[in-house]
Amino acid sequence: MSSDTASLARYAHAPLLMLITAFLMMQPLSTDLYLASLPSLASGFDVPASTVQLTLSLFVIGFGGAQLIIGPLSDRFGRRPVLLCGLALYVAATILCGFAQTIEVLIAGRFLQALGCCSAVMIARAIVRDAYDPEQSVRVIAKASTWLSLAPIFGPILGSYLQVAFGWRAAFAALGIFSACVMAVTFFKLPETNVHKNPQATALRGLLANYRIVLGSREFWAYALPGALSYGSIFSFISGSSFVLIQVLDVPTAWFGFCFAFGVTGYLTGTIVCRHVQPKLGSMRTFRLGTALSLAAGAVFLATVAAGIAHWALMLAAMFLTMGAHGINFPIAQSGSVSPFPRQAGTAAGLMGALYMTVAFVVGTIVGATHNGTLYPLAVIACSLGALIFCSARMISIKPIRAA
Repeated sequence: MSSDTASLARYAHAPLLMLITAFLMMQPLSTDLYLASLPSLASGFDVPASTVQLTLSLFVIGFGGAQLIIGPLSDRFGRRPVLLCGLALYVAATILCGFAQTIEVLIAGRFLQALGCCSAVMIARAIVRDAYDPEQSVRVIAKASTWLSLAPIFGPILGSYLQVAFGWRAAFAALGIFSACVMAVTFFKLPETNVHKNPQATALRGLLANYRIVLGSREFWAYALPGALSYGSIFSFISGSSFVLIQVLDVPTAWFGFCFAFGVTGYLTGTIVCRHVQPKLGSMRTFRLGTALSLAAGAVFLATVAAGIAHWALMLAAMFLTMGAHGINFPIAQSGSVSPFPRQAGTAAGLMGALYMTVAFVVGTIVGATHNGTLYPLAVIACSLGALIFCSARMISIKPIRAA
């Protein structure tokens, strides 16, 4: 590894960056790979779009809630055993999804899939805190996020072709193969990184004490709240873009993946900007830059739609700018939320993730409920979230990232 991403000496033999990236990839792949199939699921199971949205919304609920359990479990028993159990559950749930004969079974399988996916993503965040110092962790997360962006770029393209060629079940076959490979590499290559196991982490008194430490920290909220709202802004496009592009703007299903991938290149660009700007400006000023871009993206989108413009290029531009802002915001928000808590890293990562998923669930529900065959509801949601991101990053004072 290069000097800017080198782990502590005792982890130098392990491919930590590769594994962290793979764990983080599981979440976007789990959502983006079958986005092109959402309209087909609605017609195939003869259910409304709001019911199909539950395959996303219940995934989000399961993902968010599980972090409150997985975080403390990993603080007590270690990252490795909890992670391996979660990956095994993910593989089994993906098989269930692939063979589902009713929308209810698919929704249930997606919920179970979320529990396994959660262990990978949450523990990846805790491993970053275990193995890297706070300032270095921002660059590590940004670099992992750059590679991570390949998943939402190529995932929808692959998903579109799988949908056209084989139908929606093929997406879950691909997820099963990927997750099984990740589980095998984890089993053979990942060392235990939690050197501060806390026997009281899952006891009620210890759990409440850790929650009190994290939730009572102003620094946690200064990074976690804007970060969660920023994730909500991109989730509005994740949950709504396929219906708008395919059903409203008449983009062919085979082309949806390329359209979504273009938007995700904004995220890739944002992570690269973060990696180069953060060392020069510092985390606080870079964060303010990213949150300002969130506001600008949402405001321009709404203003353009209000002017009567409805074109697929407008959707792509809005997605690109919003995801670009999140690419800047996310590495700083994630590192800033967890870094102050070396002995509660799992708990902090879990609480942060639960907050992210709560916001995403609310946003996804609103997107599904307000879809009316136009661009206007999505534009209003995007603009409102941009304003909330901008204000929250300035209403709560942000301190430089530091170790506790």
